[in-house]
Amino acid sequence: MDYGPLQPLNAEQLCTTCDPAQFDFETTDDLDNLNGFIGQERAIEAINFGVSINRKGYNIFALGPPGTGKHTLVNQIVTDRAATEAIPSDWCYVNNFDEAHKPISLQLPAGRGRQLRSEMEQLVDELQSALSSALESDEYQTRRQILAAEYSERQKEHLQALQETAQEHGLTLLRTPAGLAFAPVKDGNVIPAEEFQKLPEEERKEIENEIEALQKELQTILQQVPRWERELRTRIRELRAEVTDFVIEELMTDIRKIYADLPDVLAYLDAVQTDVQENLQDFLPVEVTAAAEAPNSPGPTVQSSKQNLALRRYAVNLLVDSSRATGAPVVYENNPSYLNLVGRVEQMAQMGALITDFTLIKPGALHRANGGYLLLDAREILSQPYVWEGLKRALEFGQIRIESPTQMLSLTSTISLEPEQIPLDIKVILLGDRSLYYLLAQADPDFNALFKVEADFDDVIERTSENQLLYAQMIASIVRRQGLCPFDKAAVARVIDHSARLVSDSERLTAHIQPLVNLLEEANHWAIEAANSGKKSAKKSATKTVTSKHVQQAIDAQIHRSDRARERLQEQITRETILIDTTGVKVGQINGLAVLQLGNLTFGRPSRITATVRLGKGEVIDIERQVAMSGPSHSKGVLILSNYLGARYAVEHPLSLSASLVFEQSYSGVDGDSASSTELYALLSAIAQVPIKQSLAVTGSVNQKGEVQAIGGANHKIEGFFDLCKARGLTGDQGVLIPSANVKNLMLRQDVVEAVENGEFAIYAVATIDQGIELLTGIPAGEPDPDGVYPEGSINRLVTERLSDFARKRMAFNNGIGWQDE
Repeated sequence: MDYGPLQPLNAEQLCTTCDPAQFDFETTDDLDNLNGFIGQERAIEAINFGVSINRKGYNIFALGPPGTGKHTLVNQIVTDRAATEAIPSDWCYVNNFDEAHKPISLQLPAGRGRQLRSEMEQLVDELQSALSSALESDEYQTRRQILAAEYSERQKEHLQALQETAQEHGLTLLRTPAGLAFAPVKDGNVIPAEEFQKLPEEERKEIENEIEALQKELQTILQQVPRWERELRTRIRELRAEVTDFVIEELMTDIRKIYADLPDVLAYLDAVQTDVQENLQDFLPVEVTAAAEAPNSPGPTVQSSKQNLALRRYAVNLLVDSSRATGAPVVYENNPSYLNLVGRVEQMAQMGALITDFTLIKPGALHRANGGYLLLDAREILSQPYVWEGLKRALEFGQIRIESPTQMLSLTSTISLEPEQIPLDIKVILLGDRSLYYLLAQADPDFNALFKVEADFDDVIERTSENQLLYAQMIASIVRRQGLCPFDKAAVARVIDHSARLVSDSERLTAHIQPLVNLLEEANHWAIEAANSGKKSAKKSATKTVTSKHVQQAIDAQIHRSDRARERLQEQITRETILIDTTGVKVGQINGLAVLQLGNLTFGRPSRITATVRLGKGEVIDIERQVAMSGPSHSKGVLILSNYLGARYAVEHPLSLSASLVFEQSYSGVDGDSASSTELYALLSAIAQVPIKQSLAVTGSVNQKGEVQAIGGANHKIEGFFDLCKARGLTGDQGVLIPSANVKNLMLRQDVVEAVENGEFAIYAVATIDQGIELLTGIPAGEPDPDGVYPEGSINRLVTERLSDFARKRMAFNNGIGWQDE
């Protein structure tokens, strides 16, 4: 097929610019904020579906590159929906009076958890006051004194009877430091020991026998004293219970009425009442307790710290408080460690030891978001130990279980709290990039069952007039949100052009918001700097406007800050440390184009590719591949071009050449097939022995049919060669060959466009290898006649004749003593 002379692209094809005249606003102040998001209809539909379906496992994974507004969009959708949904319940942990290490969870309507906590604090205070008052009342004290008097009277009666018996035998009962004892008396006086020893032995023996008998009676009485004391204490306790039960019942009845509609709370209050009745001493000052147990004990007048600690068991640990909520909760946990996710049990120091109880249970993000929505960053989840397994377990079983990682993995036998599990009703939304989503979908069998909704955020937005206006509204929204100066419509148009440049597509705009935010902030900075750099005496305007000049200044500054490596590489070429020709012609030598990316900087790098041919067995040797410096894509491209040679030029005879290809002065390896057409041109030049113009550089991949295919980084590759030519001086003969499929990707710098417009540089869009080789050599490629013969003097004829000559020589060589085909 005869394509005719290939013409370079015109300036309008090199960069599609946004015309500010299409906008009917002057600055972004005239625009409304963007209501919604541009070009994310698929993701919005998926998120709306995910939050509306109430079935197990329909959690959401929002996937897409960073900076596409995933978090903002998800948060906006779920926040709007959450505002219309029911307020979730309060959750409390209370003491389990039967098993203290297993605290009980209580679910209450929103706001009533705070109320229960307050009521229980008030109850404890009132119990302390009311019980102390009841036990210090005149009635109680009188009845207790009567009981004490009965005890004293009983003891006194028994001792009085014993005293009378002793007197009948001439003895008396004395109180001594060693206790009660009997002694003989005479004339009303106790007989001294010396006189007692002077008594006749028979009389002394008789007195001793009588004392011994009375002593036994005394011992019997004394043995009954502890029993009488126990009886007294029992009767005092019964009296105390009679008095306190009335107080407790009255206070508990009042609080029961408040929670009559909550059976679980009533059951808890019953347990509280029983425990209070069994542990009255914890509510009383020590002196009251001591008086009740031992009426004559003075005791201190303050409550001990031990008693204060004991009263903690009646507290209410309000884990989740929804009293101020206006809808379902929306929680974003930016540090999703295991304990921050599922909650934890803290410890406190007491008397040199670490102790814990149910009041030290702290909620996690799952508790705070229960009944609503939890947003988590997928990368953070996977980078924290045990978090992913903990999250899956909670979602799978629909419960929040507070336990340490060692408990979860059954690696410890230490006794700790085992809080009762809380039912989980939640929608989890993970935010991450595509690689994480596909990795989890492939590697974790539970993932697809738990995250059934895929919200895929697009990288690009179609560039239409309507979308450009929406983009302008988005820019206005960012300007207001960030507190920036207004942007005029020319500045907005320049930002839109840069957005297309970021995705290297004249028909698309980037959906990455963060780079645009950075550009707007930096352009705003330069606008303020320019306004402040005027004469000091001049009155500065209160309102500064950002223009397209400031936007371009910000773009140039961004490039300049990271451009050192590109400049050093360019310097190596211009100083001929790296050999690249931009003038003249060479056989088997061509300028290829590659793209390098260092951090945020992407730039094109020209490379010299050379090819050599000789008689051989049909091998095209990729030197990079031989030394393991090329990737599989590059190796594939070399195999394709070798098959192209054989299929087109050696159909009726064996391909009998040995060729080698190499990227000269390449020290870091190459990959990708974007240089395969370039390598093919070098091979054809070497075979046909026709020189190639060194003023042209080439990029593009090739298929087995000789069609040139699209590649990436076209803008940077063109600009990389243009910068080199400009540094050496533009001649008007220099240019770049790109695949015709890449024309729509062109968003070139303004200086490149101007050079093309002035005829100083050229860009050609080629569709086939024949088109490219004609342009590179200035010789027609040639179309075969019906017999398959190419025209005399054409490139294809020269290649065919050279390969035929190789085949004849190989046959003759094989018929002699040379090498044979394997």
